[in-house]
Parts: sequence; structure tokens; C-alpha cells
Amino acid sequence: MAYDSDYRLADAKAKPIKDVSDLLGISGLKRAGREWTGPCPGIGCGGRDRFSLNAAKNLFNCRICGAKGDQVHLVMFVRGVEFKAALDWLCGPKAELTPAERAEMDRRAEENRARQARDAAKYRADAIAAAREIWLASVPAEDTPVRDYLALRGIPRERYPALPNCLRFHPACRYMVKGQTGWREVHCGPAMIASIQAADGKGTAVHRTWIDLSQPKGKALITDPLTGEVLKSKKTLGAKKGGAIRLSGPWARSETMVMGEGIETTLSALAAGVPAGAVYWCGIDLGNISGARIMGQGKKYAGIPDMTDAEAFVPPEWVRDLILIQDGDSEPKSTHAKLLSGARRAMARRPGLSARIVPVPEGQDLNDVLMGASDA
Repeated sequence: MAYDSDYRLADAKAKPIKDVSDLLGISGLKRAGREWTGPCPGIGCGGRDRFSLNAAKNLFNCRICGAKGDQVHLVMFVRGVEFKAALDWLCGPKAELTPAERAEMDRRAEENRARQARDAAKYRADAIAAAREIWLASVPAEDTPVRDYLALRGIPRERYPALPNCLRFHPACRYMVKGQTGWREVHCGPAMIASIQAADGKGTAVHRTWIDLSQPKGKALITDPLTGEVLKSKKTLGAKKGGAIRLSGPWARSETMVMGEGIETTLSALAAGVPAGAVYWCGIDLGNISGARIMGQGKKYAGIPDMTDAEAFVPPEWVRDLILIQDGDSEPKSTHAKLLSGARRAMARRPGLSARIVPVPEGQDLNDVLMGASDA
């Protein structure tokens, strides 16, 4: 049964999703900009940071179990109830409204939607501006520690003679985290900066990899001095959805695109030169390659793209052959489902395009394979 006509739905969607999560007692979430991340509250899921709330869009998502949706769906997911029961819990039992009461509720809901849209647009613009500041403060990557970092990852100069314009070097990039009292710096050091370009070629985000050349693989070990938590050495800033890191091309003679999840994976394919003459773009993360998926009972690993997601990544029109690299060091079923979603979306949006997924041996990513070949 559809409940789109239920007046309470507008009221539910006007509630900030973080407030809803607090009412549900979801714990362990940490703030990062407009998102809150932490363990998934789903039964048997858990993890550390797989679950997120997007305060700008009032949506939640778990990148492992695939649960996602708005405020009402969050109640359904956590409490294990149907739509009507979730509305009852969130907004109270349905009551008859006078026309004047209904009109006032509709007006407030529209005001809330407009305010949320303005807030989201401002946050996006501010994030893009901050990303561009980092880009402008960096320098071309050639003959900088970026070269040494890539060599530690099995990609020396002889394998990759000319670094692309999308890679730069920042000598003192700040690593910021946000807590209850605002942003604070937990690390400042050299970083490889990569430009994330939207479909129109404009840079809308940056990807940062903090470097420590004394480490075996060159990545900095970053620990939050207040909490002791070991943080990821890679972060993005800006509007990344639908974008890519264009490590080569496009070239007029090529109709083949190779895409990996990470920069090192994609560069490993480029350095190996397989297939010859292809264009190599990094998809940033699996969620970006996948776009929104159709979920539900029996569909978690089906890899069915939600074609209503208008912002999801789609290859340019000149691509006729899309090769997606499936790393073997992440959960295989979930990884394959996300890549399959991206492949199917590409074929649906670009008639005549063929897409395939190439797996890497279990327990490794393509960079591990390349480094193993270098050591042999």
C-alpha cells in the first residue's frame, strides 16, 4: 500500500535525520562535515564506519548490507516495522485534519524542503571552494615526493614516464576531523592531491593521500591524538558523485576505458599497459562507480542499478568498452554487486557500450599484484 497521501509523511521528511537517529538510540556515530558515520545498527551488520547519515540530504546508507533511505525508512530498518508503523512511531497516530490544518502543514513542509535545499546547495558550494583552495595550493606532481610514493607502490618512472595533470603535490596538507565543538587538525604533512572531475570536465573535488616515505607502502599512519583512533590516510573533499580521476586520455584512437576503485589500482593497470592504448580513470570508491542500487529482499547482491539516480557516474559517449577492476581484498559479493550495477548502468545509458568486470586474485588488489611482479 502506498502512503504518499498520508499528511504525516511531509512532517516526517521535515525532521533532521540525525534527530531521528538520536530518537532511535543509534550510537557510535562520528561527525565528518555533513555526514555522521559509525557502526551499522542493522542486526548482524555492525562494522566500524560502514553506516552513514547524510544531514544535507536527510538520507542514510550502509555500504555493506545495502540498507538506505529517508527518515521513515531508517525507523523501519532499526525497529523492524512496516511503513505505517514507522510513521505512527515517528509522527504519532494519524488524525483527521481540517483543510486549514492540512494547508498549514503543507506550507511548513515546503518551507523545510526549501531550507534543506538551500543548506545542501551552500554546503556543496563551500566544499567545492575548499577543494579548489587545496588544489591551488599544491604544485605539479612531477619530481616531488609523489614520484617516490608511486615508486614505493611499484609504479616507478620507467613504468609511468609522465605524471598526469590531475595529480599534484601538497607539502603541508591539513588533516581535519569534526567533532561536537567544531573542526580540529589531527595531522599536517605531505600529500598526493588528485583532481576529481565532473562529467563536464570541471574539477569539483579533490582526493588526498597523505604520504610518509618511511613507511613500507608510503602511506602516512595518522592517529587522532584525542581518541587514539587510527584514521584513514585518504580522504575526499568537495562534490565527488558522478566524477572520476582522469589519469589518462581521452585519446581519439581509444574507445576502451579501464576503471579501478583506487588511484593505485588504476595506475597499476596503466603501468602494466593492459589493455594497450586504453584510457584509465579512477572511480574513487565503489559507491561512486555503482551509483544508487535497487535493494530489497533477494536483491542485495543482484547489482541492479536504480536508474532514477541522475547524478551517478556514466562513461563519456566515446567509450565503447568499459573494463571495471574488481579488487580481491574487499568483500567479494558486495564488491561485485556494486561493480555490476555500474556496468549495467553504463550499458543502459550508452547503447552499444559493452562492460565487463575483471577480478583480481582473492586477498589482493591490482597494486599488490603489480608489486609482487616487481619483486619477482
